[in-house]
Amino acid sequence: MKGSVEVRRSARRRRTVSAYRDGDRTIVLLPARMSAAEEQRWVTVMLEKLAAQESRRMPGDDELAARAERLSEQYLHARAVPDTVRWVTNQNSRWGSCTPAESSIRLSHRLQGMPEYVIDYVLLHELAHLLVPGHGPQFWKLLESYPRTERARGFLEGVVAADRLPNAPAPRED
Repeated sequence: MKGSVEVRRSARRRRTVSAYRDGDRTIVLLPARMSAAEEQRWVTVMLEKLAAQESRRMPGDDELAARAERLSEQYLHARAVPDTVRWVTNQNSRWGSCTPAESSIRLSHRLQGMPEYVIDYVLLHELAHLLVPGHGPQFWKLLESYPRTERARGFLEGVVAADRLPNAPAPRED
């Protein structure tokens, strides 16, 4: 299970139960009239359902390495060849990191479940660091060929900005 579970009951909600991830929390929306036993059963059901959806969406380390190879071929003329590409859970302030000396790339687990073009951008960004260590003009030139660079950067900036909001509004209940 990811983080904590918050149950929100609503008198307006009559029959439906839904759940979503909000950072490290899982929000489960239930009808107010539901008993404690029904609540516990539905929380379990919804956590399993979200986990199943996420496991279908999230590539494993092997798929991530294959994706890196494809991106390197497509955008970097196959010049960036990492020895390892993997998900990590200890990066909470970065989306990814690269250690050129070890030829390794790590992506934050926080990217899991984000749109594929965003994951591809972060992966390509780290691949580019295997060729150019800093963020100078030569580095950004490598990323010019990826058509969704600006869109992905905007998406990630939006995620960071939303995380900083003190009282982000809760999603509308059905």
